[in-house]
Amino acid sequence: MVRYTLAQSPEVVLTVAGKDSPKARDKAMAELIELMDSGKLDTDLADGFSPDQFIEVRELSMSEDREDPITQAVQILNNLATLKIKVQELRSDAMQVRSQIDILFSDEIVSEEQINSIKEGFKTLKNFAQLNMKFLDARSQAENARQVLDEALKSPNSEAKAPEVVAEVDAPLEVAADTNESDDAEVTSEPVTEVDNAIVEVPVSKSTKKK
Repeated sequence: MVRYTLAQSPEVVLTVAGKDSPKARDKAMAELIELMDSGKLDTDLADGFSPDQFIEVRELSMSEDREDPITQAVQILNNLATLKIKVQELRSDAMQVRSQIDILFSDEIVSEEQINSIKEGFKTLKNFAQLNMKFLDARSQAENARQVLDEALKSPNSEAKAPEVVAEVDAPLEVAADTNESDDAEVTSEPVTEVDNAIVEVPVSKSTKKK
């Protein structure tokens, strides 16, 4: 289905079958004329109005609105992956050439063959250095792209809060009561004082036997 409106009357929407095409616009034009002739549409059109002047009405869904940033993010990460492969392929040869450059700054005698080898390696070194700089820049840009994808791939359940766990205490009142009774028993008991090397006097019992 395709829908058209008029610049003069944006509130008017004509819906016809199919996609946007000259044939679909002709159908919309015929429908517009029928509405005007029947008096259902009070619209004054300037002379020379043609189906090409219809404006297609397109609704941009939320998924389509977010599709473009996601597509860009994937392209950025794809470019990063390509650069990473190329950098890895040239790194070994480039580092070998780099180590030979130090020979030019030494007092050692260098053969012409060594010099030619270094010159030939400059191209590899240059390509690697340029690709490596592009890779570092692409990796910096890809951080935002990765965040965009992470946000799009986030699960709805990831934002749900974990239920709170309430610890249960078994019969706290009974334990407290037992403890209090034990404390009371100790408080009411009479204290016992111990005396080291105490001398105990034993009274002499009187005899009841007559002499």
